[in-house]
Amino acid sequence: MTAPERLNPPALSPPTGFTHAVVATGTQVVFLAGQTALDPGGTIVGDTLPDQFARALANLLTALAAAGGTPADLARVTVHTTDLAAYRAHAADLGRTWRELAGRDYPAMAVVEVARLWDERALVELDGFAVLP
Repeated sequence: MTAPERLNPPALSPPTGFTHAVVATGTQVVFLAGQTALDPGGTIVGDTLPDQFARALANLLTALAAAGGTPADLARVTVHTTDLAAYRAHAADLGRTWRELAGRDYPAMAVVEVARLWDERALVELDGFAVLP
């Protein structure tokens, strides 16, 4: 498999922290369940959106690694947040966290505001899929 091809057509607004389209060819597709800031004991950790985002992303990447994947294999990620205004206010911090944990090979992404998540303390949840060689 070659690395996923990331496409950002000039007819679209320049992306910041995501890729408009990802073309991935491989032999395995890994669907990643929604991950929040749960610790191994099942407790939400972190009181702020940036803290919870970092833990949720780390959990997503842990699940991906268990399937044999790396952050570069991510083709799509959806971020669900209970507070879109807070997400936007912390966008620079969240971007730094993404680059520290997952690098600069951004997947196709969407951010969606939701009324609440499964765990009432959760502020953010990430899910997605990856294509492995």
